[in-house]
Amino acid sequence: MSGPLTLMHLSCLAVMIIVAASGVVSPWDLAFVVFSIIYMFLLFKVAFPRTVPPKYSMVLDPRNKILRKYMTVSAYIGLYFPVAYIFHGILGGDSHAMKAAGPHLFLVTSQVFMEGVAFSDRFSIPIGVYIPVLYNSRRIFTLVDWMRSEFSEVDNESGVSGIRVYVGRVIALANMAFWCFNLFGFLLPVYLPRAFKVYYSESKVKD
Repeated sequence: MSGPLTLMHLSCLAVMIIVAASGVVSPWDLAFVVFSIIYMFLLFKVAFPRTVPPKYSMVLDPRNKILRKYMTVSAYIGLYFPVAYIFHGILGGDSHAMKAAGPHLFLVTSQVFMEGVAFSDRFSIPIGVYIPVLYNSRRIFTLVDWMRSEFSEVDNESGVSGIRVYVGRVIALANMAFWCFNLFGFLLPVYLPRAFKVYYSESKVKD
């Protein structure tokens, strides 16, 4: 995508700030976001300067129906379901939901916001690829912690219903499965090579 930040990006920024203010996000995750911003600008300045505006060099066709469905599924699994799980837990007095899923939600909303920045006319294609690869890799470790937390939860512990316990486990498992596939089955073997091919082919044409 290109152009200004959309309502989705700004909404994710708001959720990101709220989750960070809740106190469930570790200093390491906060430092990771700061590091990603600094390193993104370093990569852009030193390694991957812009050759042509990204809007003229799409890696994947956004009109592709399979890609659009894939992005919709990723939004539901990674964002909407965790938000609903946490919100329902807050209403029901389940603090475990925020502690377990909060770090993942913080990182996924940070990723969406940063993608809105990176996939703009200001940056080159490799910078746009750098953000999802970096954040997806980091979130694998956060998802391991989320799953460990969910599967250590006992039915009716602290007044939490058995249904919520199993729902939390299903959401955590779905996220682990989906984002592992996204990283190892899509970003690294498909998206990353195509992005670099487009970038370097255009660099040669410009030269």
